[in-house]
Amino acid sequence: MNQWGYDLLQSGNKVEAVKVFELNVSLRPNSSNAYDSLGDGYKAVGDTEAAIRSYTQAVKLNPNAKHTAEKLKLLSAPK
Repeated sequence: MNQWGYDLLQSGNKVEAVKVFELNVSLRPNSSNAYDSLGDGYKAVGDTEAAIRSYTQAVKLNPNAKHTAEKLKLLSAPK
Protein backbone atom coordinates (compact mmCIF):
# COMPACT_ATOMS: atom_id res chain seq x y z
CA MET A 1 0.00 0.00 0.00
CA ASN A 2 2.88 2.36 0.75
CA GLN A 3 4.17 1.99 -2.80
CA TRP A 4 0.77 3.01 -4.14
CA GLY A 5 0.92 6.15 -1.99
CA TYR A 6 4.41 6.99 -3.18
CA ASP A 7 3.39 6.37 -6.80
CA LEU A 8 0.59 8.89 -6.30
CA LEU A 9 3.03 11.39 -4.77
CA GLN A 10 5.40 10.95 -7.71
CA SER A 11 2.59 11.59 -10.19
CA GLY A 12 1.54 14.77 -8.38
CA ASN A 13 -1.60 13.37 -6.75
CA LYS A 14 -0.59 14.49 -3.27
CA VAL A 15 -4.04 14.63 -1.67
CA GLU A 16 -4.87 11.13 -2.92
CA ALA A 17 -1.50 9.91 -1.65
CA VAL A 18 -2.29 11.22 1.83
CA LYS A 19 -5.61 9.35 1.75
CA VAL A 20 -3.79 6.11 0.88
CA PHE A 21 -1.24 6.69 3.64
CA GLU A 22 -4.05 7.44 6.13
CA LEU A 23 -5.76 4.19 5.14
CA ASN A 24 -2.48 2.34 5.59
CA VAL A 25 -2.10 3.76 9.12
CA SER A 26 -5.67 2.77 9.97
CA LEU A 27 -4.92 -0.79 8.83
CA ARG A 28 -1.47 -0.91 10.46
CA PRO A 29 -1.63 1.33 13.55
CA ASN A 30 1.51 -0.21 15.03
CA SER A 31 3.65 0.30 11.92
CA SER A 32 6.40 2.87 12.21
CA ASN A 33 6.84 2.73 8.44
CA ALA A 34 3.17 3.54 7.84
CA TYR A 35 3.41 6.65 10.05
CA ASP A 36 6.67 7.68 8.39
CA SER A 37 5.01 7.49 4.98
CA LEU A 38 2.00 9.43 6.23
CA GLY A 39 4.41 12.09 7.46
CA ASP A 40 5.93 12.24 3.98
CA GLY A 41 2.47 12.71 2.52
CA TYR A 42 1.56 15.48 4.93
CA LYS A 43 4.87 17.17 4.26
CA ALA A 44 4.20 17.00 0.52
CA VAL A 45 0.86 18.81 0.92
CA GLY A 46 2.42 21.41 3.20
CA ASP A 47 0.86 20.27 6.48
CA THR A 48 3.97 20.54 8.64
CA GLU A 49 2.16 20.08 11.96
CA ALA A 50 0.53 16.83 10.83
CA ALA A 51 3.84 15.63 9.38
CA ILE A 52 5.55 16.27 12.72
CA ARG A 53 2.81 14.32 14.54
CA SER A 54 3.18 11.39 12.14
CA TYR A 55 6.97 11.33 12.32
CA THR A 56 6.78 11.56 16.12
CA GLN A 57 4.47 8.55 16.24
CA ALA A 58 6.78 6.65 13.88
CA VAL A 59 9.74 7.27 16.18
CA LYS A 60 7.70 6.27 19.24
CA LEU A 61 6.87 2.98 17.55
CA ASN A 62 10.45 2.44 16.42
CA PRO A 63 13.07 4.43 18.36
CA ASN A 64 15.73 3.07 15.99
CA ALA A 65 14.14 4.78 12.96
CA LYS A 66 17.05 7.16 12.46
CA HIS A 67 15.92 8.37 9.03
CA THR A 68 12.51 9.32 10.45
CA ALA A 69 14.11 10.97 13.46
CA GLU A 70 16.22 13.07 11.09
CA LYS A 71 13.15 14.16 9.11
CA LEU A 72 11.43 15.06 12.39
CA LYS A 73 14.44 17.05 13.55
CA LEU A 74 14.57 19.01 10.28
CA LEU A 75 10.85 19.84 10.34
CA SER A 76 10.90 20.78 14.02
CA ALA A 77 13.92 23.05 13.74
CA PRO A 78 13.21 26.76 14.26
CA LYS A 79 13.04 28.67 11.01
